[in-house]
Amino acid sequence: MDVGATLREARCRSGTTLRALAALAGTSHSTLAAYESSAKVPRADTMLRVLEAAGCKVVVVPDGETRLDARRERGRELEELLRFTAHFPTARRGPLPARRFGRVA
Repeated sequence: MDVGATLREARCRSGTTLRALAALAGTSHSTLAAYESSAKVPRADTMLRVLEAAGCKVVVVPDGETRLDARRERGRELEELLRFTAHFPTARRGPLPARRFGRVA
């Protein structure tokens, strides 16, 4: 995650100036500018405070749950595909035609 870009995007979406958001977040505008330019990296609690001041809702999702959700979704897609393919005939009527590959005499 690009912390500076995330903070800049949050501020732009909130429609606040650098000084206004810094005041709401309880920090200086120069420090917030340094965060946005990635010259400085905020502590986690500071970043959370700035994002909340910008009106963002921060949700933490454990990585394991994300992978589990992705596996469940792939399982649902596979079940859907199997239901779809059940509509196709499973046996071929008659032998397959013989094909010769190689040089033509």
